[in-house]
Amino acid sequence: MCRYWGVICLTVAYIWQLYTLWILVQLHEAVPGKRYNRYVELAQAAFGERLGLWLALFPTVYLSAGAATALILIGGETMKLFFQIVCGPVCSSNPLTTVEWYLVFTSLCIVLSQLPNLNSIAGLSLIGAVTAVTYSTMVWLLSVTKERPPTVSYRPISLPTFTASVFSVLNSLGIVAFAFRGHNLVLEIQATMPSTFKHPARVPMWNGAKVAYVLIAACLFPIAIGGYWAYGDLMPSGGILNALYAFHSRDTARGVLALAFLLVVFNCLSSFQIYSMPVFDSFEASYTSRTNRPCSVWVRSGFRIFYGFISLFIGVALPFLSSLAGLLGGLTLPVTFAYPCFMWVLLKQSTRHSFSWYFHWVLGWLGIAFSLAFSLGGIWSLINNGLKLKFFRPS
Repeated sequence: MCRYWGVICLTVAYIWQLYTLWILVQLHEAVPGKRYNRYVELAQAAFGERLGLWLALFPTVYLSAGAATALILIGGETMKLFFQIVCGPVCSSNPLTTVEWYLVFTSLCIVLSQLPNLNSIAGLSLIGAVTAVTYSTMVWLLSVTKERPPTVSYRPISLPTFTASVFSVLNSLGIVAFAFRGHNLVLEIQATMPSTFKHPARVPMWNGAKVAYVLIAACLFPIAIGGYWAYGDLMPSGGILNALYAFHSRDTARGVLALAFLLVVFNCLSSFQIYSMPVFDSFEASYTSRTNRPCSVWVRSGFRIFYGFISLFIGVALPFLSSLAGLLGGLTLPVTFAYPCFMWVLLKQSTRHSFSWYFHWVLGWLGIAFSLAFSLGGIWSLINNGLKLKFFRPS
């Protein structure tokens, strides 16, 4: 029964965030002749200068910088596993440490980050999409076609009290909410498209978003359902990729396994550029406004090198960040699920007490309530399990 509730919750979250994505696409040009090219700008237009900045700045900065740090950790660890698969016992005499692999991956990210803007990384974005669909399909197909581990179980985790069970579920839902991040990038991407009164950018943007989210569903749901079927309660904290390596590295062709891991590395490299570009733009805009001169190539490169190594430092210094996923999912949930609903009412000036007015206020406050509940679930999980603060000690 629990597996069905999991699929239901994932489906509801998927539909909800797809609807709020549509809202953001429509609000990009909510005022004729004015384009809101950043999430914070739209929040300030809806909530006011100070409140909008306070509500949107922290979660959007975290979603960009936090995602970049997470991608460095995932990419570095995946490169390490790829090396182990390709080399095998031949190259194991003096292998690179985990931190050194993080450094290798970060260096590659910094080289690619020299591309100046979102338009210039369109090719990288396409590579990221293709690799995501390919490795996702490979991973879940390999998992469901191989023999399941003999000790796999699907029984719910037994907790001592009903309260503990409720908080555990809330923490899990926070992790699901954290997976649907990226709405802070929507307006930046739409800003790269030409727009006129006759041909507004929202039309091609929404058409592209629909195609993208069909592909996301084709990746997300098979991995969630197939991964649970294949590994059950044996799923490691690193996810289905680590489970595939742990349980099927011996009965899967080395070339196939290596290709899957290599595709993950390519996807992380391209995703790093997409999530980081808003931060780069903010750096350069701040520099230009303060100095009243354009940002030179050397200054731009310096900003991006600094950002890359700061992200690496955070990942190495705080390797326990993955255990905060439920809490952070709750804290940043309003950016995806709540704020767009409030923005729609405030900017579109929906008729008071109309269906649209009630619907968006209820949906928005429901998102805020879930944010508080999931954050409490995340805090409970940390207290209950004990947060192991292993600073500068990545595994």
